[in-house]
Amino acid sequence: MEKRHFRDRDYIETKDGLFFCVVGNTHPPNRVFAYLKYAPTPDGKWGKGPKRYSRTLEYYTIPALLNTINLLEKHFPQYVYDSPVFQVRMSAVPKNYIRHYFYPEKKLSHLLRVQKCDSLQKKAITIASLISRESGVPLKFFGITGSILIDVHQPEFSDVDLIIYGRGNSLKIKDAMLTFFKANNTPIKRLTGKTLEEWCTSKIERFPLTLNEAKALYTRKWNRGTYDGVQFSIHPVRLESEKSETYGERIYQPKGIVTIHAKVLNTSEALFLPCTYEVGDVVISSGPIVDDIREICTYEGLYGNIAEIEEEIVVHGKLEEVHDRMRDEIYHRVLVGSPEAGGLDYIKPTSILGED
Repeated sequence: MEKRHFRDRDYIETKDGLFFCVVGNTHPPNRVFAYLKYAPTPDGKWGKGPKRYSRTLEYYTIPALLNTINLLEKHFPQYVYDSPVFQVRMSAVPKNYIRHYFYPEKKLSHLLRVQKCDSLQKKAITIASLISRESGVPLKFFGITGSILIDVHQPEFSDVDLIIYGRGNSLKIKDAMLTFFKANNTPIKRLTGKTLEEWCTSKIERFPLTLNEAKALYTRKWNRGTYDGVQFSIHPVRLESEKSETYGERIYQPKGIVTIHAKVLNTSEALFLPCTYEVGDVVISSGPIVDDIREICTYEGLYGNIAEIEEEIVVHGKLEEVHDRMRDEIYHRVLVGSPEAGGLDYIKPTSILGED
């Protein structure tokens, strides 16, 4: 493993006892971009003994994220940051407010060594081990995030959230997961039946999708499944050598809301968060007219890694002018997952449109 910096889906405990989840691998010099996930509450559902926590971010959507930022503005304004690079108000933890930093790979390594694990921790270890064996990716490139990472999980209802570090490792694990899903005699399976219906219902309640569009998107998701009655997810995270940019190398200016049709040209950055698709043959059907949209970027995990090269997609989101200061060039992109779009933005392969 390379020299360690702040990585996507690490966790932070602040001096105020708040738990934040890190977003992406690119951060300002003195802060870490992260969203508020758990806050101490006497009657919280998460935690052990007298230390109880409530989940402040119930759903991974932009409207839910904005609610946490509003909460921070009222009670903990030190964690709210107006980014001059992204031109948006975000939550970002000042480094001098960090009490404890949690590393997913260290947590999994610890669980692999200890003898006493609860039922959910044991299942997490088994899932990671099965996927490691099938893919050939060593367990040192795995991690565990979410409630298990910070020891506030509840075996009765918590999920398992695994991390895999590196693009090459992630592609091997994608192939392994698809192999599992095709087999009939494996304990790792796709969501089916009531579990799948509940997953799809949760998506159409929070995203602009029909039920069948949600089902069609799930068939493209390789990183979510079940094992022995527990749902789990896998999240690829960049290594330091794969970092896409340094904070401030590119400046983003909002230019309105657009709807476009485009062809996907490159998906090499679609595994990670933020997910990026390089596109061409762009046709703008609504919004400001420009002729140099090069990429689609999304912070919504639902739309990550769902489109293939040469596939046609329709996208609704925020048009941004990108000033690349390293290459001294200006172009445009469409961002899906912005406050301005109010949760109405999306990325959909055109082949699933009209799935009712």
